[in-house]
Amino acid sequence: MLTDEERQEIVAELPRYPEKRAACVEALKIVQRRRGWVSDESLREVAELLEMTPDELDGVATFYNLIFRRPVGRHVILLCDSVSCWIMGGTDLRRRLQERLQIRPGETTADGRFTLLPVVCLGACDRAPAMMIDDDLHGDLTAQRLDAILERYP
Repeated sequence: MLTDEERQEIVAELPRYPEKRAACVEALKIVQRRRGWVSDESLREVAELLEMTPDELDGVATFYNLIFRRPVGRHVILLCDSVSCWIMGGTDLRRRLQERLQIRPGETTADGRFTLLPVVCLGACDRAPAMMIDDDLHGDLTAQRLDAILERYP
């Protein structure tokens, strides 16, 4: 069930759009920001609020790879797998992350701390290899720096 705060925040966004349904991505982001992901129940309620069918809204949600339709860890690691990052050692970095966290891409650590997701490009080619944890961009990564970076995210 959407909270009053979620509903109010979504409704406050509506005047910025020519029609309710145009606010769908922002509405999904509001729910995800507060809950960490968008459940089927939340999606149905948002769809009703925006006068969309749940299938229409799910089509939008599943199109965007940063709208999470299943639970994720407290911190989401977006690991860039662009050509630039690959050339600069991204494969070794991915392998190190997988070993350190004991997960593969798309999985969440047993303690619920991290989810590891590949992403096509972070737009940080000048700092390759790169990753984002939550909203923090980390570039010029090495295996040595990786452990210190991960420790910043309890």
